Amino acid sequence: MTTLLAAATNESLADLSNKLVYASMAVYTLAFLAHITEWVFGSRSKVGRTAAALTASKAAAAGAAPAVQVRGKGGGTAVLDKPEVITRSASGSRDVPDGPGAAGGTEQGDLYGRIAVSLTVLGFLIEAAGVVSRAMSVERAPWGNMYEFSVTFSTVAVGAYLLLLVLKKNVRWLGLILVTTVLLDLGIATTWLYTDSDQLVPALHSYWLWIHVSTAIFCGAVFYIGAAGAVLYLFRDSYESHLEAGRTVGKFRSSVLERLPSAASLDKFSYRINAAVFPLWTFTIVAGAIWAGDAWGRYWGWDPKEVWSFVTWVAYACYLHARATAGWKGRKAAYLALFAFACWIWNYYGVNILLSGKHSYAGV
Repeated sequence: MTTLLAAATNESLADLSNKLVYASMAVYTLAFLAHITEWVFGSRSKVGRTAAALTASKAAAAGAAPAVQVRGKGGGTAVLDKPEVITRSASGSRDVPDGPGAAGGTEQGDLYGRIAVSLTVLGFLIEAAGVVSRAMSVERAPWGNMYEFSVTFSTVAVGAYLLLLVLKKNVRWLGLILVTTVLLDLGIATTWLYTDSDQLVPALHSYWLWIHVSTAIFCGAVFYIGAAGAVLYLFRDSYESHLEAGRTVGKFRSSVLERLPSAASLDKFSYRINAAVFPLWTFTIVAGAIWAGDAWGRYWGWDPKEVWSFVTWVAYACYLHARATAGWKGRKAAYLALFAFACWIWNYYGVNILLSGKHSYAGV
């Protein structure tokens, strides 16, 4: 009787987890629409920014405190304009300020942006509750197969983004891309990767499941954020190059790209994210080798998952080494960072689905 009751409870929790995941997708969809609206209203920001600049000039002319005062030899003072804060581009050839963000500096755009972030927080909490419910239903770590890994991955990615916002980092421009890819990830997980909650094979019953797989999920989520920064860098760098060459830029392209951080800021953002998480990826591989030694009696067996985890490590190591020693910045570094993340993606989808090995029993 107790066994039947426990089974019924676990089944109810699994059903609750599924409903929570679908509910989070609905909320993320609303956040996606709010982010779209933020960008749409922000596209009207040029007039607003011009008006704000004119207002500031009039206020200064009316007696507002000057930004900088310098006392001359005769006792008088000279007023200097406040220097503009600029960010030097990766190539050193352009000095370009960061854009005003998706809201474009307008109150209405900012309102929709804050609504989008609030909905993202709500979606994150609902999805996290779904992950916890899944863990309670199977009474183990909730990442024993690709479905569970995908749901947890998107939860951690959103959590990392929200943490950056809490730390007052200027990353709201990432919100639309993040929510879009999270919806894609959850759509693939619920449509093609779904697996009923079940117990694991004996080899996976280890505390290393909590350590090794959780760090792999966290690393992948943060690597994703770094890759998103690299992609946006390539678009923004191309936009700045066109402006520098005096070429005409389309209205839609200009409206979007002018609001992003400068190419130099995006390049630095991607590098810092990847550099920060690389040591943890190293630990992930070491932890996996230790677990393999406990489960299979050998630390390394050239299993496809092991090989591609190491290839990913080498790709990111080359990226960081090239930047530190060869001075690689800009487009070459961005391409190498995207190649490294592509290795991580292949290691997850391609190796798990198309190749067979010791990790295949994790299931789709």
